[in-house]
Amino acid sequence: MIRKTLVPFVLLPLAACASGGTTSLQFYPLQGEIAAEDPTLVIEGVMRNVAGTSGPLSFRLPERGKCEGTWTSLTPKTVSRSRGLALTWKKTGGELGTKTDTVAGVNDGEIYAVCNDGTRVQGTFAIGSGTASGTGQATDTNGNVYKLLF
Repeated sequence: MIRKTLVPFVLLPLAACASGGTTSLQFYPLQGEIAAEDPTLVIEGVMRNVAGTSGPLSFRLPERGKCEGTWTSLTPKTVSRSRGLALTWKKTGGELGTKTDTVAGVNDGEIYAVCNDGTRVQGTFAIGSGTASGTGQATDTNGNVYKLLF
């Protein structure tokens, strides 16, 4: 029988694995009606599943409501396969397997979201391999231009 006090500690790692991690995303208005109204405004968003190469994102634009969409990154990976006979103390017998590695470098990505009022936001960004940080630019269908930082 699992004690009730242990249940949260058992479920916490499972919840962390399922989410894939999150990171904050900031939109800085550069041009358009939002920048003209308040040039110091920072629009906060959340990107989910940052351990992967794509995932959901959400944020709120002023007077446009909640915006939800997807981010994706073109992250190249190398795959190597091994099989054969090994006669060493550490690997006596055969060796069979597949190994996937992320290629180091800067990768391109895109965001696309639709807001409650029908406004569409799309943009591009650059992100470092194996990181959850990057920079880019986005525009919306109302003529606003944003700097992206995450």
